[in-house]
Amino acid sequence: QVQLVESGGGLVQPGGSLTLSCAASGIIFSIYAVAWSRQAPGKQRELVAVISTRGDRNYTDSVKGRFTISRAYATNTVYLQMNSLKPEDTAVYYCNAGRPRRRFPFLHEYDYWGQGTQVTVSS
Repeated sequence: QVQLVESGGGLVQPGGSLTLSCAASGIIFSIYAVAWSRQAPGKQRELVAVISTRGDRNYTDSVKGRFTISRAYATNTVYLQMNSLKPEDTAVYYCNAGRPRRRFPFLHEYDYWGQGTQVTVSS
């Protein structure tokens, strides 16, 4: 049984930082493309960051230069380091894993999803 478990969300002030973690069981992350997506209230879910099986990274424009996605092969974990957080980053953040149908799969192409972790950026 595949499980993706996110952690690290919380309340942070604008300009602050958080690091989200996604721990996988039942799959080996290194052979999947892994992404972080988010959904804010009243908005559609969007892809935020993707790391391919080769380690290539892709980010949505609004987080470029602020967010970094990375893998830890030894612990089968993927991270999202978020710096210079803004109120518009407030959302539930989800970890996704997908077979590498393409280098950076589209949102609907992910096979496994976590339950999500809330990130709130507010003063």
